[in-house]
Amino acid sequence: MLSSSRRATFFRFACVGGAISLIDAGVLYLLMDAPGFNIYLARIVSYAAAMTAGYLLNRYFTFHHLDRVLVLWHELLRFFSVFAAGGAVNYAVFSLIVMFAMELELTRFQAAIMPLVAIWIGGLFGMCFNFLLSHKLVFDP
Repeated sequence: MLSSSRRATFFRFACVGGAISLIDAGVLYLLMDAPGFNIYLARIVSYAAAMTAGYLLNRYFTFHHLDRVLVLWHELLRFFSVFAAGGAVNYAVFSLIVMFAMELELTRFQAAIMPLVAIWIGGLFGMCFNFLLSHKLVFDP
């Protein structure tokens, strides 16, 4: 049985954050050079894919110990509302880093990893924001 302490719950939340950042980055890199996509549109799609995986992982792994009194669709609505707000924080930080990086004279390697760095930094801001709200508004015991 996994611990239900706040520290253990945050650790699991952070692990899920790491996993979904890989999904986010993978989908972003697959789409950002695809026809009809740019880095900003690809990031919206990649974040949506990561958020969906994040819901499932958080529901059944991070907050597994909480009794489910909400109907699934109600919990999903609250989750996506909270994560949309956290996603706005994440996307804003991501976009600022991308715009700033485009002004710099980056090497080919730096330019290639810049979206990944932007995802991780934006993700850290979004993760902290989302944890605070998720614990209180989505997966409330």
